[in-house]
Amino acid sequence: MASTEEDFPRGGTVKTTQPTKPEKSHVEVDNLFETRAPEVKKKRKSTNQQDEEQNAKKGKKTKEDSLKLNTASSVDILHLKDLKVGTLLLACVKEVTDFEIVVGLPSGLTGYLPVTNICESYNKLLSEKLDSGENVEDFASLPHLFSPGCVVRAVVSSLVESREGHVSLKVSINPKEVNKALTSGSLKAGMTISGCVESIEDHGYLIDIGLSGTKAFLPKPSAKAAKQELKLGQYLDCLLEDVKNEGRLVRLSVDPAAISEAVADADHGWTLSNLCPGLLVNAKIKKVTVHGLILEFLSSFTGLVDFMHIDPDKTSCYKNGEEVLARVLYVEPSTRQVGLSLRSHLLPPGGSVLESVQSERVGEVLHGCKVAAVHFHSGAILELPDGTKAFGHKNQLKEPKEPFNPSHLQAQAEITCRITDFSPLEQLHLISLRKSTIEAPFFRYNDLKSGQIVEGTILSLARFGLFVKVTDHIKGMVPRIHMADVTLTNPEKKFTVGNKIKCRVLSVDVAGRKLTLTRKKGMVESPLRVFATYADARVGRIGHGFVVCVKEFGCIVRFYGDVKGLVPLRELSTEHVTIPQQLFYVGQVVKAKVLQCDAENEKLLLSFRAVLEGETEGQGQANKPVFNFEIGKNVEARVVGKVPGGLNLAILPEEAPAHLPMMHLSDHASNCPLLWEALQEGDVISDAVCLSKTKQNVILTKKPLLRACLERGAAATEFSGLQLGLELTGWVKNVMPYGVFVEFPHGLYGLAPKAAMSDRFVASTEGVFPMGQTVRAKVTNLDEEKRRFLVSLKASELSSPEEEGQERLTRGLQERKAATEMISGRDGSDVLQQLSLAVGSRLKLTVDELLEDASCSFSSDDLPIVSILASEHHLAGVTVTSGQMVKAVVLQVDPRTQQVHVSLLPTLLSKRKTLVSGSKHEAQILHIDGDFAVVSIGDTAHVTVVPLTAHLNETFGSESEQPKAGDTLRGQVIIVEPVSEALNGLPLVSREAGVSAKPHLSAAAAAAVARRERTISEGRGSLHSFRCGDVVTALVSAIKPMQVRLTLPGDVAGWAHVSEVLEEPEPGSFPTSTLKVGQEVQARVIGGRDVVSHKFLPISHPGFVYSQPVLSLLPRKVKEPVDRNVLEAGIKMDDLLPGQELTCYASKYISAIKCLEVAVTPKITGTVEVLAMTTNAKEAKRPEKLVKVGQAMKAKVVSVSTQPKRLFLSLTGTHTLSPGNVVIAAVSKVMPRVGLLLKLPFGGKGTASILDLLDSYVPNPLQQYSEDQLVRCCILEDNGKNKYHVSLRPSRTHPDKKLPITDAEVLSIEDLKESPVLQGYVAAVGDKGIFVRLSRTITGRVEYKKATNYYVKDHSLYSKHVAPDMLLTVKVLSVNSENSHVELSTLPADTGKADIIPESLRLPLRKRLEKKRKRKITESTVVEAPVEKKRKKKKKKPNAEDNDSGVEVYFREEDTESTEKDPAKVPASKSSTGPARLKVSAGFSWDTTLSSLRPATAAPDHQSSAEEEEEEEQPVEKKTQKKTRKAQEAESKREEEELRQQEAELMDPAQRPQSAHAFERLLLASPNSSLVWLQYMAFHLQATEIEQARAVAERALKTISFREEQEKLNVWVALMNLENMYGSEESLQKVFERAVQYCEPLPVYQRLADIYAQSDKIKEAEDMYKSMVKRFRQEPAVWQSYGAFLVRQGQSDAANALLQRALKSLSNKQHVDLITKFARLEFQHGDKERGKSMFDKVLTSYPKRADLWSVFIDLMIKHGSQQEVRELFDRVIHLSVAVKKIKFFFKRYLEYEKKNGTPDTIQAVKQKALEYVESKGVEEAS
Repeated sequence: MASTEEDFPRGGTVKTTQPTKPEKSHVEVDNLFETRAPEVKKKRKSTNQQDEEQNAKKGKKTKEDSLKLNTASSVDILHLKDLKVGTLLLACVKEVTDFEIVVGLPSGLTGYLPVTNICESYNKLLSEKLDSGENVEDFASLPHLFSPGCVVRAVVSSLVESREGHVSLKVSINPKEVNKALTSGSLKAGMTISGCVESIEDHGYLIDIGLSGTKAFLPKPSAKAAKQELKLGQYLDCLLEDVKNEGRLVRLSVDPAAISEAVADADHGWTLSNLCPGLLVNAKIKKVTVHGLILEFLSSFTGLVDFMHIDPDKTSCYKNGEEVLARVLYVEPSTRQVGLSLRSHLLPPGGSVLESVQSERVGEVLHGCKVAAVHFHSGAILELPDGTKAFGHKNQLKEPKEPFNPSHLQAQAEITCRITDFSPLEQLHLISLRKSTIEAPFFRYNDLKSGQIVEGTILSLARFGLFVKVTDHIKGMVPRIHMADVTLTNPEKKFTVGNKIKCRVLSVDVAGRKLTLTRKKGMVESPLRVFATYADARVGRIGHGFVVCVKEFGCIVRFYGDVKGLVPLRELSTEHVTIPQQLFYVGQVVKAKVLQCDAENEKLLLSFRAVLEGETEGQGQANKPVFNFEIGKNVEARVVGKVPGGLNLAILPEEAPAHLPMMHLSDHASNCPLLWEALQEGDVISDAVCLSKTKQNVILTKKPLLRACLERGAAATEFSGLQLGLELTGWVKNVMPYGVFVEFPHGLYGLAPKAAMSDRFVASTEGVFPMGQTVRAKVTNLDEEKRRFLVSLKASELSSPEEEGQERLTRGLQERKAATEMISGRDGSDVLQQLSLAVGSRLKLTVDELLEDASCSFSSDDLPIVSILASEHHLAGVTVTSGQMVKAVVLQVDPRTQQVHVSLLPTLLSKRKTLVSGSKHEAQILHIDGDFAVVSIGDTAHVTVVPLTAHLNETFGSESEQPKAGDTLRGQVIIVEPVSEALNGLPLVSREAGVSAKPHLSAAAAAAVARRERTISEGRGSLHSFRCGDVVTALVSAIKPMQVRLTLPGDVAGWAHVSEVLEEPEPGSFPTSTLKVGQEVQARVIGGRDVVSHKFLPISHPGFVYSQPVLSLLPRKVKEPVDRNVLEAGIKMDDLLPGQELTCYASKYISAIKCLEVAVTPKITGTVEVLAMTTNAKEAKRPEKLVKVGQAMKAKVVSVSTQPKRLFLSLTGTHTLSPGNVVIAAVSKVMPRVGLLLKLPFGGKGTASILDLLDSYVPNPLQQYSEDQLVRCCILEDNGKNKYHVSLRPSRTHPDKKLPITDAEVLSIEDLKESPVLQGYVAAVGDKGIFVRLSRTITGRVEYKKATNYYVKDHSLYSKHVAPDMLLTVKVLSVNSENSHVELSTLPADTGKADIIPESLRLPLRKRLEKKRKRKITESTVVEAPVEKKRKKKKKKPNAEDNDSGVEVYFREEDTESTEKDPAKVPASKSSTGPARLKVSAGFSWDTTLSSLRPATAAPDHQSSAEEEEEEEQPVEKKTQKKTRKAQEAESKREEEELRQQEAELMDPAQRPQSAHAFERLLLASPNSSLVWLQYMAFHLQATEIEQARAVAERALKTISFREEQEKLNVWVALMNLENMYGSEESLQKVFERAVQYCEPLPVYQRLADIYAQSDKIKEAEDMYKSMVKRFRQEPAVWQSYGAFLVRQGQSDAANALLQRALKSLSNKQHVDLITKFARLEFQHGDKERGKSMFDKVLTSYPKRADLWSVFIDLMIKHGSQQEVRELFDRVIHLSVAVKKIKFFFKRYLEYEKKNGTPDTIQAVKQKALEYVESKGVEEAS
């Protein structure tokens, strides 16, 4: 058997372990002595006694040597092989990341400090952050706690060797590990110690110093003095200032100066066992060696200083016996070796923070280095070319696997080395002489650049990518999508660990030491340029990248580094692409061409289409001519093509392509189509300038104003140059419903909102400005964040020099003339001659015919080609007939239609008068041609051309305002030049006031136009001649709710206030709505008001103010003569009296002050507070909805204040507060036990008693009220000083409604009668009883003897069960009107209500005094007469406390009786009461709170005074006659039977306790039984004692042992059930949170979810399950319970989706069981067919799982049909599984048929079994 076990051991083969060498045992000695391994004496064959004596001497000598101090004879540096777990080191922080810290250690070693090795409190905080997944308060990451250069005390925590042989050295600064050897008793003041912040308190910080029995406290003033903001987990070097209680309490200091100068002293009790690194010690040089110093410190300890820690300035100056100051570097506890440092940067005043921790020279290769010193066991010091020293470890001074040869090193004159690192503790560079290191192309991450080709070795293959080793110090990762050009499904088949691969660097994160590589062949082998920065991605270059995102608008392509660009939808392909996702995928390698690059903003625009079209780098640019584009540059261009929107040009001489939009041919929009038609291919344009540049063309402009603007230099070339008020020249780019967009040079766009488009009202933006019109704009708003700005196009806000208008006119006419010549020149010289007619020239014509539109056509022999027309207006006053010869004046020549428009007006054909410069004339419009108008100059018979608008931006409003032929120009024209060559001899004129014509309109329209266009130039004054008192006929021009605008004769605008429209308006009506626009009304001027014009400015233009008449439409003021002085004065506010009723009009509701502003007259306004607006509280909640602007209302004057002048009104019909008034009030304060403090209207304050709130009292009546709540109340009483008593009873506030009253008001004490039952609120619980408020003024008293049926000894119990403001039902016992005393009762017999003291307290019932007295009368016959007399005499004594409770009086009487009894009879009475006492097993516990309940114990022999009183309260049995022996025996037997019965009940475990005493006894026996505790809780709940049940649960949680986790969980679940049924959601949540803290979270979550589900709280249950699957996603039971819940709710689809989520979260081995359980749920509660399909899928994958088949069969038998069951059995018995399993299924098949089938089906099963056996036999035989 033994051999069998050896050959086939259980559990598999066991690896043969190599025999280990026996470890040398160490001998523990005192801390001051070292531990050495004892010598093992070899056994010698000789037994000579001399040899034995020698051996004994040797052993004695060895023992003596082992007890010496830590001596040392040689000095060496600290090697990695010398380190062990537990070695204490001084470390310097080099790099800090979120998860670990790189630290520099002595001798150039490097260690790693994980985030979990800081301290315990930081680990706890880190765990909370990970569990919650959110930011935790007070949590600070490692970069916030540590900074490079910090010096810390550390201990080696682990040394792990990797496969490559590298050792990973991890350290810890956890005080529990660093200060492990220290004890509380060893702490002394003045010691320095390391610690971490454990918690932040109010007055300081608790510091974790690693000692369990010590509390270390750092006061906040000390921390502030050190200028440190401490965070939880922060490392500190501390100085012990004060040590108390034998080291249990320590006060610390973190003053850097004090710590750096604190020297360790022998008095501190330092030993070699607890010596810490970082200590500053005074030492004496014991020996000077070549490799360092040997020091003696702390009187007897030996320390080593290696050559790297000797002060370089004093290397040759050290002598034996010299005293020095040294810092402890490291302590090796096992060998007792201590390292010290004499370097100045580690000694005072420094030592806590090192300045240099990194070096930029790392990786640098140096030539010409020299050996300064060689240390055979350590390495060598080299002198670099710049004179600095560097250290090379002996392993780095040779090639691997070669011995270190110091002689060969010293023989070399010059050495080439590479700096590999920098040691901060030694402040030395570390170098290497290895060729592989020197020749390595990449030594640091800084050496790698994006786009470089690198080779590496595969280290490992992970789910998210491939890890590659580039060098020993550099590792990179190839993301999964970059393993190949396509996404690999099984990358492990292509990549093997150890294989070498070639990659390309995608990005390098030097700070994070992260390298990302790509293996995509398209990128690795790409010959194209590498876009590593945006500067590399120049326009036109092509490069390879990969798709990182595919959206509807295009693809985002990434190159190298962080260079990314967008390929818009139009540039994805040469074909139209609708859905980019169908063509591109993430990770796809693409070739893209750069279209645009903004390196500053890191924006890149790319194109795939340009690459597909065959363009290469520079193609297009090479073929395109080189043109030096510059905005504003003048160019000549040749027209190469005409397109509908403009002209295609070629800039000369470069032939660069350009485009001139049609709208940029002229400043005049009407000239642009004419010029476009005139220009033809081949024509040369010489006055164009460059405006912008696109990918294909240069955009040019010919707009003269833009050319002039660009020649002067644009006012702003970028957004930053814009300023408010800046005027710019641009053109209309786009017209939107909300405004127009204006484009300016240099790519600036501004928006002119609809309101800023014109000085006139703009109803629609369409047609106001034509596209491309040149405009001037003023910057009005700048949005710096979104880089947008708004402009104004209002002509009144812009400058417009008169010369600019004349220049515009001249240029426009010249453009027309040139276009006419070009068009007519193409058709021949005749046409050119005929169309060269000048405006104003006179012709002789022949009338052809009169046309239908009343116009006339003419003909001329000199003009046979053109058509000559005259409109109806120009035939006025002239009679023409066909063939008649007439004279006409030329108005317009249209070269496109070849038409000439003429006029036959006699005023134009008369003799022309001589014009004089400067003369003024009227001008009438004769003809309109686009932007120009031909006008006649007065009666001079001269005509000329003027611009239709005076300003570039001027617009016309409605169609009626558009100028027409026959209109007169407003203002006169001034002759500038009588004959102007620029106008072909026509006069050049200027106008006084704009171009807008005054059309022939109706009177109303004309008045409106004149009013809107009035220019105020007179300054302050009146534009009318109306005086106060004048009666005028006015025209209603506009109607508003508060005013009516009127037009008076002479186009004067007037204004009528709403109060001057109707005499007596109906309340709620709108007086202004009775008028209509255009209606003529009679009005009287009653005053005037000043109105400012749009040109008014307070400082620069203060004069633009004019007077507007104020009118009245009231018949009594219009028809009857009124004194002018009375009209001007009107009603004065001082004349108004409180209570006066007047009519006012709603103006606006001001929510800030909660007041309605109303207007009484044009000059008087008032305010109505919201409380005076209505008496309906619901309406007052939204006061702005109560009235509308302009609505008439009746109001009463409340008051008129003088300073400031204000009128206060009321709309409720009352202006004062008096008893009986019903008003609205606002709750200003809710006062418990008192009532409400209210804010009343008109500045009043009111109080509402708690009994004046409702007609039917309810518990907690104040709960429904809150501050600022509006309520309806009735004034009850005026207390003076504007203070009132009010009532909120509905019967008071709605007296007209007969509302039911349950609790009537008690107005006076006379209203109270004896015996009525009523309700009141508890006012107080005092010594004399319970005081109950019956009304605001009446309070009654309930004496304690009338309060409860129970005897209550401690009156404080009343205050615990009868709370203030508690609603009580009382009965009036007596009423004393004289002293206003009302006696009440709350006894259940009087009120019919439950007792105020709960039955659960198990208090004894009070025995009535009357019953006692009756009993005394019956017993008086057997009591001795003297005693009776004395007793009666005692009773007749007057009692000073008659008003006390009856219980106390009765007890006092019993006390007196007991004192008067015969001493001989007292023992007899005691013996008679003895048996009664035996029935009580224990005294009663009088504790009133359940939390203080204790198990009842047996009563002691000596009863307390309270027990004696209780006994005295019981009926005193008097011995009436002597009992017979038989009666005594019967009585004793009866008592014994009762005792036996009680004992049996106590012994019966099945007997459920029926009282609290019984439960307490049971809990003494089973304190850890949750069943007993739950029964105890149920006992209280049956008595509706919720608080007692809660208290029992809390006791249970405190009592049950912490080891009984399940028992505690049961109590928690019961408590959650209790809170769910009787508590609130908040209380339930608190219990749940506590339960999660003290129990395993998962069961608590599951139980609460079940509780929610069972109580039909579906939403809460679902929320709980959702949180469970997030927190416990790895637990299959959570998914199953959630699925069961969903299926039971009928959400099968949701359950199926949940299953899919679960399968993603759980491991594969758990999938089968979970799917099976979900399928069972479908069978039981959901869709049976779905359950079947789920089982089928599982069993298809796992056909040999007999357990699953068995479950499936059970479910089908229960839920399926017989046919389905039989089909399932037939499937099972044909499975290819073991015969044993098939036999089991055949048995089940046969049992099923015997139970549910027929003999035939039974026989069929047997036949199938037989066939199966035969088939198996054949198989075995074959």
